[in-house]
Amino acid sequence: MSGAVKTEHEYQRWLGFRNMPEELLDDLYSAPDIEDRFRCPLEFGTGGLRGVIGAGLNRMNIYTVAQATRGLCAYILAQGGPKSCAVAYDSRKNSLLFAQTCAQILADKGVRVYMFPEPLPTPMLSYAVRRLGCSAGVVITASHNPANYNGYKVYGPDGGQVTDAAAAAIYKAMQAYELLTNPDGDFEGSRKDGTISYVGRDIMEAYYNDVLSLCVNRPRVPIKVAYSALHGTGFVPVSEMMKMLGNIELFSVPEQQEPDASFHTCKSPNPEDPCAMALAIDKMLEHGCDLCIATDPDGDRAGVGIPDGSGGTRLLTGNEAGVLQLEYLCIARKQADALHKSPILLKTIVTTPMADEIAACHGIQVENLLTGFKYIGERITALAAAGEAERFLFAFEESCGYLSGDFVRDKDAVIASMLICEMASWYKQQGKTLIEALDGLYLKYGYYKSELLSHDFKGSEGIAITGRMLNGLRSKRNDFMGRPIERYIDYLNDETGLPKSNVVGLRLQDGGHVVARPSGTEPKLKLYLTVHADTREKSQAAMDSLLELCRAWLADI
Repeated sequence: MSGAVKTEHEYQRWLGFRNMPEELLDDLYSAPDIEDRFRCPLEFGTGGLRGVIGAGLNRMNIYTVAQATRGLCAYILAQGGPKSCAVAYDSRKNSLLFAQTCAQILADKGVRVYMFPEPLPTPMLSYAVRRLGCSAGVVITASHNPANYNGYKVYGPDGGQVTDAAAAAIYKAMQAYELLTNPDGDFEGSRKDGTISYVGRDIMEAYYNDVLSLCVNRPRVPIKVAYSALHGTGFVPVSEMMKMLGNIELFSVPEQQEPDASFHTCKSPNPEDPCAMALAIDKMLEHGCDLCIATDPDGDRAGVGIPDGSGGTRLLTGNEAGVLQLEYLCIARKQADALHKSPILLKTIVTTPMADEIAACHGIQVENLLTGFKYIGERITALAAAGEAERFLFAFEESCGYLSGDFVRDKDAVIASMLICEMASWYKQQGKTLIEALDGLYLKYGYYKSELLSHDFKGSEGIAITGRMLNGLRSKRNDFMGRPIERYIDYLNDETGLPKSNVVGLRLQDGGHVVARPSGTEPKLKLYLTVHADTREKSQAAMDSLLELCRAWLADI
């Protein structure tokens, strides 16, 4: 049977399925993209499922959620021990429906479910899994993706995203179940018999207290902070933490305060996107705030903006906000005699090497891990298992994800928001803005500049092209577009000590760094570029040159 015939056969099978929700049937009848919807099942990877909402194999709907949950149930029951699962959801379209579908199937199979009663950040799910002693956790979210996306992310008993091995086992278990099957169980019935219960306020209060315990210096100098939840889950926990921290006057962006599945005020609810930060910036300038913060829909990433002193604004990159927090934590904990004698910084291979310089200056061990916070979570779990959790100081990645403390095993924008405000007040007490603090770091450690180049492709053909391009890099280890390569790392084939990954890293003789990797959720090739110089002007010139080189390489596709 040809691909086109298979696609048409599957499409007709879905059209003829009994008891399909009217919304999905209407979606099928009006769909212009049948080939894309039915060309292959939605992939279940280490991040679980993520895709466009709608009817079809390659879409997020109650059937893909149900099949994944049945596989997860089989995996949980095969592990022995406690048979319970925490379930959370964000503010996206169908998030509550998918969370209830997940919960009722788990309960029907005999797994005790602890479900959050309202949309709350992903890191609170990570916290609840460990606090409640669950054997797994699920959060329905597509993080910072556009409004037409949703996802299904699975966590292990350590509160971290499931390992590669666990994800493979869950996926294998899923294959035993027919996709086009109505969800088992009854949500309201399981609520009445207690198999599904709502997570209590005590868990949320415990989380807030643990976050507050990370504070080194309670703000002594008042600061003003503009804040946007970007229509997501962050407003309640972030505003709660600001009250507990004290000396912070919070100005929320009202248009983006309430959850809204359409994210109608921003095209992309991603705090890395200047457009998503626009209203927070306006609020900051309106009230003369010291900074603004925006958190993404599931509350695990935080963007930061600062007045530039001349009526404008400077948006910090994820790398810049990360190195500021790192330097602050090193200094503040030393002053408070609270820095472990052998602390560890965890970061990804695409995160700025400026962090390595700062860590070396303060005697901090650095571990560079593969892209994805799940690897950071795994490492913290390993430290805890060895009785060394207190060694963990800080972790961050260039895409605005940060973590301190070991009670959450994923990036946490609530913790980051607290640390950033604490840090801003600490510098203000010394008569410095965060911009002046950052410029001081550049003077001390050199001018590091990073950029991300992304090249989008379409469908399965795009994924194949991405693979060919990376293999092309592997075939030429001596030079990149005519520039000599000083160091070459193939994370798929070299002995790096890290899990095998389809990533290639280059360090050019002129000092430029390039890391190439495919996106984990889209047909996209990402190039992470870094340069380093002793002046801002030289750093910018080096980056301009490297960007030109990489764009020329991409143009040869």
